[in-house]
Amino acid sequence: MAIAPLMPKATAVWLVENTALSFDQIAQFCNLHPLEVKAIADGDAAQGIKGLDPILTGQLTREEIAEAEANPEHRLHIADPKVRLPEAKQKKGPRYTPVSRRQDRPNAILWLVRNHPELKDSQIMRLVGTTKSTIQAIRDRTHWNSANLTPLDPVTLGLCSQIDLDHEVQRAAKEKPVPVEAQGATLLPASVTTAPKEEPEPEEAAEKKSEELNVEAVFAKLKQLGKGE
Repeated sequence: MAIAPLMPKATAVWLVENTALSFDQIAQFCNLHPLEVKAIADGDAAQGIKGLDPILTGQLTREEIAEAEANPEHRLHIADPKVRLPEAKQKKGPRYTPVSRRQDRPNAILWLVRNHPELKDSQIMRLVGTTKSTIQAIRDRTHWNSANLTPLDPVTLGLCSQIDLDHEVQRAAKEKPVPVEAQGATLLPASVTTAPKEEPEPEEAAEKKSEELNVEAVFAKLKQLGKGE
């Protein structure tokens, strides 16, 4: 389908009234049927529509119209705009989840809630394409299928990419660091595990030796009592 000018019927009205173009040429340019253009010329159609000058709107040039009037075979072409507007960026909406994967979303939400408590609901919604009420139900264990849910990695399920997940986790970590107790068990640093054991102080060693002597004395006394009996 050919690209029609702005307000094609109003443009056709102006071309009929102000040029010697044929009905076919006007119809081709305005993306209308030649009979419809003829009806406009006869006053049977587009009554009350004010003509729109395509020269003022920058869609045609006078030279283009003159060339078409001189040659009935010439096809009119919309002029290139003098100012090009930047293309509007499409807003990124909620992530689309294939129907076959939608049943896995609660398992993915449970995995995210357990393994990344720092993530906000809005971040989980972006990652797996869910709703705030569903996330809350899984947090509160009030989800209708809560007893059968199994935490599963959303990346493995194909609900989001590892890059997206890492990005959201890093953002959440900057805004709200994870508490130390929520990070789980961690290995001690090498500087601690490889450090030489400290020798006991002389005073502590003396006390330890004294305790050992006391124990030996007790055992010796018991042996003497046993022999006496």
